[in-house]
Amino acid sequence: NNHSKHNAFVRDLIREVAGFAPYERRIMELLKNSRDKRARKLGKKRLGTLRRSKKKIDELSNVLAASRRN
Repeated sequence: NNHSKHNAFVRDLIREVAGFAPYERRIMELLKNSRDKRARKLGKKRLGTLRRSKKKIDELSNVLAASRRN
């Protein structure tokens, strides 16, 4: 359990420093304009599988939701 907390912390830190990849920014833009299917297809093209794409899109929608809250 402690490892996953540390892991999450490190990932957050890296995300803060490195920001988002261009394809991730494009996916977020598509999600903002409620083009979810297009976003999934772009994710699939970039990441290889639909499962990975859905996971990435969940992650990015959480980021968008958090930015809306602040």
